[in-house]
Amino acid sequence: MPRLVIAGAGPAGLFCACRLALCAGKQADILVLEKMPRPGLKLLASGSGQCNISHAGPIRDFLGHYGGKERFLKPALLGFDNQSLLDFFRERGVDFETEEESGKVFPVSRRASSVLDALLSQCKELGVELRLGQSLKSIRVKDPQEGGGFGLSCAEDKAGEIDTQALLIACGGRSYPRCGSAGEGYELARALGHRIVDLRPALSPVRVRDFSLAELSGLSFSQAGMELYRAGKKLLERRGDLLITHKGFSGPLILDSSRSIRPGDELRLNFSTLEVDIKAELDRAITQAPKSLARGLLARIGLPKSLGSVLSRLAGIGENLICAELTRESRRTLCSLATAFPAQVEALGSWDEAMVSAGGVDLAEVDSQTMASRLIPGLFFAGEILDIDGDTGGYNLQAAFSTGDCAARGIASFLFPKKEC
Repeated sequence: MPRLVIAGAGPAGLFCACRLALCAGKQADILVLEKMPRPGLKLLASGSGQCNISHAGPIRDFLGHYGGKERFLKPALLGFDNQSLLDFFRERGVDFETEEESGKVFPVSRRASSVLDALLSQCKELGVELRLGQSLKSIRVKDPQEGGGFGLSCAEDKAGEIDTQALLIACGGRSYPRCGSAGEGYELARALGHRIVDLRPALSPVRVRDFSLAELSGLSFSQAGMELYRAGKKLLERRGDLLITHKGFSGPLILDSSRSIRPGDELRLNFSTLEVDIKAELDRAITQAPKSLARGLLARIGLPKSLGSVLSRLAGIGENLICAELTRESRRTLCSLATAFPAQVEALGSWDEAMVSAGGVDLAEVDSQTMASRLIPGLFFAGEILDIDGDTGGYNLQAAFSTGDCAARGIASFLFPKKEC
């Protein structure tokens, strides 16, 4: 009988297995169940296959990147920070580099397989058993008179229950279901009495109703502005890099805000990064060249020519209209479209497009110091199954590894109370 069964061979599950086995050795007796034929498929897809494993800078700077869940994550992040994570893999032959402008950290190989191979090699060396093609179907909490623990049933295993003293559910969220994370872990947790916070796509692009900028798909803006409105009330204002898609908007500005966006919300996009009065700049450009074509006005004050042409058309400015002929209303409309472009959100991207899941196991029911369930002794959670989602830039993988480490320490205290890890 394994002392610990881990459901999910992703970064959180595999890392927990490594950390616990390093502490307790073969005494740990760990079994990892993975429903897919290969482990770590979502890890392999991270960072477009390059694995943006973490972010540079002090770990305390991470605490503003989890949408208000920082208080829960703080013990895990401070207990196993970004430098500790990189050191772990460096000791196992994986070197890293940091993008100077973005602060993103990648393996030098730019291959996610470098990170996964190191994890799998360490698990094998430490005697961690990995069973592929095995999905956890049901969990029976055993009576204390039976010795406690859990009886586990796998959909593909007809041999009967797997008995274990401790269980870690780390089988991910609902994003990228082709990688195996289709949300089964939420149902397992719910069946055990845990509350699941409403699930929704996060780090997701948005689709815009009656989108009028589709012909500009691929056009990007550095440090554009965005305001988010719901029922006329402003909920959010921020700046970041923006990308126009054929259906709406993406880029870090939208992805990092998507946890707060709902269908029906209104976005107002500022395509200009000028720290000046745009209306005054337009008036100045008109005065300087009154006979120039009005459709080129926005390009003259620094916006892309293609954007200026489309916005001029939307403002009702004819192709042959010169600047001197622009009415005050036309100027006002053009300025508004450039600095507060209205876009009603039709939908967030699908689960196939979202990088992570927002929502999950209610954090109020999990001990942030150990990742232990507050409802059932011996039950633990780690990674994306928790109601946690971070910004782009390595924050989500760092949270997965840090909560995996935190769970390992919590499980060690549960199984081996006299042993320090």
